[in-house]
Amino acid sequence: MRLSSGYVIVGAYADKIRRTLFAQLRDVVKSGKIDSKEVARAAAELNRLLYEIYVNRLKVDKGDVTRVRVDYTIKDDKIEWSFDTLEVEVFRRIPDDEVAKVVKDVTERAKEITEAEVQYSVEEAGKTDLGDVVYYLKLEEDFAGALIVTPINGEGLVRGALTKPTALVIDKTKISYEGIDSIKNVLQDLIRSGRNVESIEAIKVINEIKSLIGEEKEEYIEPE
Repeated sequence: MRLSSGYVIVGAYADKIRRTLFAQLRDVVKSGKIDSKEVARAAAELNRLLYEIYVNRLKVDKGDVTRVRVDYTIKDDKIEWSFDTLEVEVFRRIPDDEVAKVVKDVTERAKEITEAEVQYSVEEAGKTDLGDVVYYLKLEEDFAGALIVTPINGEGLVRGALTKPTALVIDKTKISYEGIDSIKNVLQDLIRSGRNVESIEAIKVINEIKSLIGEEKEEYIEPE
Protein backbone atom coordinates (compact mmCIF):
# COMPACT_ATOMS: atom_id res chain seq x y z
CA MET A 1 0.00 0.00 0.00
CA ARG A 2 1.07 3.59 -0.51
CA LEU A 3 0.47 6.63 1.65
CA SER A 4 0.34 10.01 -0.06
CA SER A 5 -0.16 13.12 2.03
CA GLY A 6 -1.20 15.35 -0.85
CA TYR A 7 -0.02 18.94 -0.71
CA VAL A 8 0.13 20.33 2.81
CA ILE A 9 2.02 23.10 4.57
CA VAL A 10 4.94 21.91 6.67
CA GLY A 11 3.34 23.25 9.86
CA ALA A 12 0.48 20.74 9.48
CA TYR A 13 2.17 17.69 7.92
CA ALA A 14 2.05 15.53 11.07
CA ASP A 15 -1.74 15.62 11.43
CA LYS A 16 -2.19 15.14 7.68
CA ILE A 17 -0.03 11.99 7.77
CA ARG A 18 -1.95 10.65 10.76
CA ARG A 19 -5.38 11.37 9.28
CA THR A 20 -4.46 9.94 5.88
CA LEU A 21 -3.18 6.70 7.39
CA PHE A 22 -6.27 6.31 9.58
CA ALA A 23 -8.51 6.97 6.56
CA GLN A 24 -6.71 4.37 4.45
CA LEU A 25 -6.91 1.72 7.16
CA ARG A 26 -10.40 2.50 8.47
CA ASP A 27 -11.89 -0.77 7.18
CA VAL A 28 -8.89 -2.80 8.32
CA VAL A 29 -9.26 -1.40 11.84
CA LYS A 30 -13.02 -2.06 11.84
CA SER A 31 -12.42 -5.66 10.81
CA GLY A 32 -10.13 -6.15 13.81
CA LYS A 33 -7.13 -7.10 11.69
CA ILE A 34 -5.13 -4.23 13.15
CA ASP A 35 -5.48 -2.09 16.28
CA SER A 36 -6.01 1.67 16.09
CA LYS A 37 -3.10 2.12 18.53
CA GLU A 38 -0.81 0.49 15.96
CA VAL A 39 -1.98 2.99 13.32
CA ALA A 40 -1.20 5.84 15.73
CA ARG A 41 2.21 4.33 16.51
CA ALA A 42 3.11 3.95 12.84
CA ALA A 43 2.04 7.52 12.04
CA ALA A 44 4.18 8.81 14.91
CA GLU A 45 7.15 6.76 13.67
CA LEU A 46 6.95 8.27 10.18
CA ASN A 47 6.42 11.76 11.58
CA ARG A 48 9.54 11.36 13.71
CA LEU A 49 11.58 10.83 10.54
CA LEU A 50 9.88 13.72 8.76
CA TYR A 51 10.65 16.01 11.70
CA GLU A 52 14.32 15.10 11.30
CA ILE A 53 14.13 15.89 7.59
CA TYR A 54 12.16 19.14 7.75
CA VAL A 55 13.40 20.71 10.98
CA ASN A 56 16.86 19.38 11.73
CA ARG A 57 18.18 18.94 8.20
CA LEU A 58 16.36 21.14 5.66
CA LYS A 59 15.25 23.76 8.20
CA VAL A 60 12.09 24.55 6.23
CA ASP A 61 9.52 27.13 7.30
CA LYS A 62 6.07 26.19 8.61
CA GLY A 63 4.45 27.92 5.64
CA ASP A 64 6.38 25.98 2.99
CA VAL A 65 4.42 23.36 1.06
CA THR A 66 5.36 19.69 1.04
CA ARG A 67 4.15 16.32 -0.22
CA VAL A 68 5.09 12.93 1.22
CA ARG A 69 4.70 9.52 -0.40
CA VAL A 70 5.82 6.18 1.02
CA ASP A 71 4.88 2.50 0.72
CA TYR A 72 3.98 0.26 3.65
CA THR A 73 2.81 -3.25 4.42
CA ILE A 74 0.83 -4.87 7.22
CA LYS A 75 2.49 -7.96 8.65
CA ASP A 76 1.57 -9.80 11.84
CA ASP A 77 -0.78 -6.99 12.95
CA LYS A 78 2.02 -4.45 12.55
CA ILE A 79 2.56 -1.65 10.03
CA GLU A 80 6.00 -1.71 8.45
CA TRP A 81 7.19 1.29 6.45
CA SER A 82 9.28 0.74 3.32
CA PHE A 83 11.51 3.71 4.02
CA ASP A 84 13.55 3.10 0.86
CA THR A 85 10.44 4.27 -1.07
CA LEU A 86 10.02 7.52 0.91
CA GLU A 87 9.64 10.53 -1.38
CA VAL A 88 9.55 14.03 0.06
CA GLU A 89 8.90 17.13 -2.04
CA VAL A 90 9.41 20.61 -0.64
CA PHE A 91 8.13 23.56 -2.60
CA ARG A 92 10.59 26.30 -1.81
CA ARG A 93 14.06 27.22 -3.04
CA ILE A 94 15.75 23.99 -2.03
CA PRO A 95 17.33 22.05 -4.91
CA ASP A 96 15.74 18.64 -5.50
CA ASP A 97 19.10 16.89 -5.20
CA GLU A 98 19.65 18.43 -1.75
CA VAL A 99 16.24 17.21 -0.55
CA ALA A 100 16.84 13.73 -2.01
CA LYS A 101 20.24 13.51 -0.32
CA VAL A 102 18.78 14.38 3.09
CA VAL A 103 15.88 11.92 2.67
CA LYS A 104 18.27 9.13 1.69
CA ASP A 105 20.56 9.79 4.66
CA VAL A 106 17.69 9.93 7.16
CA THR A 107 15.90 6.81 5.88
CA GLU A 108 19.12 4.82 5.98
CA ARG A 109 19.23 5.65 9.70
CA ALA A 110 15.47 5.19 10.24
CA LYS A 111 15.72 2.64 13.06
CA GLU A 112 18.37 4.66 14.90
CA ILE A 113 16.36 7.90 14.64
CA THR A 114 12.95 6.50 15.56
CA GLU A 115 14.26 4.54 18.54
CA ALA A 116 16.61 7.19 19.92
CA GLU A 117 15.58 9.12 23.01
CA VAL A 118 14.78 12.74 22.22
CA GLN A 119 16.87 14.95 24.48
CA TYR A 120 14.66 17.70 25.86
CA SER A 121 15.76 20.50 28.14
CA VAL A 122 13.49 21.07 31.14
CA GLU A 123 12.86 24.41 32.81
CA GLU A 124 10.49 25.53 35.53
CA ALA A 125 7.94 27.95 34.07
CA GLY A 126 5.97 28.87 37.19
CA LYS A 127 3.56 27.78 39.91
CA THR A 128 -0.22 27.85 40.03
CA ASP A 129 -2.28 29.43 42.81
CA LEU A 130 -2.81 25.91 44.19
CA GLY A 131 0.92 25.15 44.37
CA ASP A 132 1.20 22.96 41.26
CA VAL A 133 4.49 23.35 39.38
CA VAL A 134 4.62 23.87 35.60
CA TYR A 135 7.61 22.81 33.51
CA TYR A 136 8.35 23.57 29.87
CA LEU A 137 10.21 21.19 27.58
CA LYS A 138 12.37 22.46 24.73
CA LEU A 139 14.20 20.99 21.74
CA GLU A 140 17.21 23.19 21.12
CA GLU A 141 15.55 26.59 21.72
CA ASP A 142 12.11 25.61 20.41
CA PHE A 143 9.15 25.09 22.75
CA ALA A 144 8.15 21.42 22.60
CA GLY A 145 5.70 20.77 25.44
CA ALA A 146 4.53 21.34 29.00
CA LEU A 147 4.10 19.31 32.18
CA ILE A 148 2.27 20.12 35.40
CA VAL A 149 3.06 18.44 38.72
CA THR A 150 0.93 18.32 41.85
CA PRO A 151 3.33 17.68 44.79
CA ILE A 152 2.02 15.31 47.49
CA ASN A 153 4.31 14.25 50.39
CA GLY A 154 7.45 13.46 48.40
CA GLU A 155 5.48 12.27 45.40
CA GLY A 156 3.87 14.05 42.49
CA LEU A 157 1.02 13.62 40.04
CA VAL A 158 2.28 14.69 36.63
CA ARG A 159 0.52 15.14 33.29
CA GLY A 160 1.19 17.08 30.15
CA ALA A 161 1.76 17.00 26.41
CA LEU A 162 4.37 17.37 23.68
CA THR A 163 4.12 18.59 20.10
CA LYS A 164 7.67 17.87 18.89
CA PRO A 165 8.90 15.76 17.22
CA THR A 166 5.44 14.14 17.33
CA ALA A 167 2.26 14.97 19.25
CA LEU A 168 1.93 13.09 22.52
CA VAL A 169 -0.28 13.32 25.61
CA ILE A 170 0.97 12.12 28.99
CA ASP A 171 -1.94 11.13 31.21
CA LYS A 172 -1.81 11.64 34.98
CA THR A 173 1.02 9.55 36.43
CA LYS A 174 2.40 9.24 39.98
CA ILE A 175 6.16 9.75 40.38
CA SER A 176 8.68 10.30 43.16
CA TYR A 177 9.06 14.06 43.20
CA GLU A 178 11.50 16.44 44.85
CA GLY A 179 11.84 19.07 42.14
CA ILE A 180 13.07 19.54 38.59
CA ASP A 181 15.67 16.76 38.81
CA SER A 182 12.88 14.27 39.49
CA ILE A 183 11.23 15.32 36.21
CA LYS A 184 14.47 14.95 34.29
CA ASN A 185 15.04 11.48 35.75
CA VAL A 186 11.65 10.08 34.70
CA LEU A 187 11.01 12.11 31.55
CA GLN A 188 11.84 9.33 29.09
CA ASP A 189 9.61 6.90 30.99
CA LEU A 190 6.77 9.42 30.86
CA ILE A 191 7.25 9.84 27.13
CA ARG A 192 7.25 6.10 26.52
CA SER A 193 3.95 5.81 28.40
CA GLY A 194 2.33 8.65 26.46
CA ARG A 195 -0.46 8.45 23.87
CA ASN A 196 0.20 9.40 20.24
CA VAL A 197 -2.46 11.95 19.30
CA GLU A 198 -3.25 14.69 16.80
CA SER A 199 -1.57 18.02 17.38
CA ILE A 200 -4.81 19.76 18.37
CA GLU A 201 -5.30 17.38 21.32
CA ALA A 202 -1.75 17.95 22.58
CA ILE A 203 -2.04 21.71 22.12
CA LYS A 204 -5.31 21.79 24.08
CA VAL A 205 -3.54 20.15 27.03
CA ILE A 206 -0.57 22.51 26.74
CA ASN A 207 -2.81 25.58 26.55
CA GLU A 208 -4.78 24.43 29.59
CA ILE A 209 -1.51 24.14 31.53
CA LYS A 210 -0.22 27.48 30.25
CA SER A 211 -3.46 29.22 31.23
CA LEU A 212 -2.91 28.21 34.87
CA ILE A 213 0.16 30.44 35.04
CA GLY A 214 -1.12 33.14 32.68
CA GLU A 215 1.09 32.26 29.72
CA GLU A 216 0.30 32.87 26.04
CA LYS A 217 -1.41 29.98 24.25
CA GLU A 218 0.11 27.85 21.49
CA GLU A 219 -1.22 28.17 17.94
CA TYR A 220 -2.78 25.23 16.11
CA ILE A 221 -2.46 24.94 12.31
CA GLU A 222 -5.30 22.95 10.73
CA PRO A 223 -4.20 20.70 7.84
CA GLU A 224 -6.15 21.31 4.63
